Amino acid sequence: MNLKELKIGNLVVPVPIIQGGMAVKISTATLAAAVANEGGIGIIAGTGMKVDELIAEIRKARQLTNGVIGVNILFAVREFADLVKAALKEGIDLVVSGAGFSRDMFAWGQEANTAIVPIVSSAKLAAMAERLGAAAVVVEGKEAGGHLGTDRSMRDVLPEVLEAVTIPVIAAGGIIDGKDIAEVIRMGASGVQMGTRFAASVESNASDEMKQLYIDAVKEDVVHVKSPVGLPGQGLRNPFFNKIENESHVKITKCVDCLKRCTHSFCIMDALVNACKTGDFNRALVFSGENVHRIKEILTVNEIFKRLLKEVQEA
Repeated sequence: MNLKELKIGNLVVPVPIIQGGMAVKISTATLAAAVANEGGIGIIAGTGMKVDELIAEIRKARQLTNGVIGVNILFAVREFADLVKAALKEGIDLVVSGAGFSRDMFAWGQEANTAIVPIVSSAKLAAMAERLGAAAVVVEGKEAGGHLGTDRSMRDVLPEVLEAVTIPVIAAGGIIDGKDIAEVIRMGASGVQMGTRFAASVESNASDEMKQLYIDAVKEDVVHVKSPVGLPGQGLRNPFFNKIENESHVKITKCVDCLKRCTHSFCIMDALVNACKTGDFNRALVFSGENVHRIKEILTVNEIFKRLLKEVQEA
């Protein structure tokens, strides 16, 4: 199989692979630019950033690539509107958003002539997004890392979404290799979004300790955590997760009010920042897709693309 280019709105992408927007600060300019340079879509995770930080990352990425660069901003964050508008003003190529969406962001995208691509977990939500003006949708299933919007497999939801919409449909969740890509493309997807595989790359901003945790992971290490966001989160068992599970974790000492709604069971922002900054898994929450155990090497983005494309051809 040979992959076809991906068309989203006015964008034409040579390789139909979107790198997941992994927050907090895993997907930054270096990773996004490396993916864009390989012909895919590089994504900067704006969640957890201040507006000036996001602008700086976008500008840095533009210095590193002439490829397609997008941002991913979680609808749940309090600064959602300011971050999206700042990215649009910077001329970002597309905006990806999950954990719900506002009608406003579609109007902002139309005004800026920029593609808005929501992450959905049902055909009903996908159809609604298309009516509101989405240029494409990302269908994410229970296999994905991070916050989950469904307990259903992406491969079960994908056919329903394909029947419900006419815009491009991107498959996401549990995609690790070229065989996975070929499978969902044959099912009708226009492209794929891959997070965990790129989190375990040389260019990823994750700490070396976090990357090693991915390499060492076995299937049984993947667990669900009750996130303060109000959605279940999927990641890897570690000492911090054990504290959460036993309700013996350290309480929040200073709330930065980063979310529109928060249960305050623990500080999700601190826990995710610690994952990319430190190797202290007593304080870090490590999000991961359920197929992380299939990743055995930390590779450069260039090496990952070469391997993926070879595997797709073989598939």
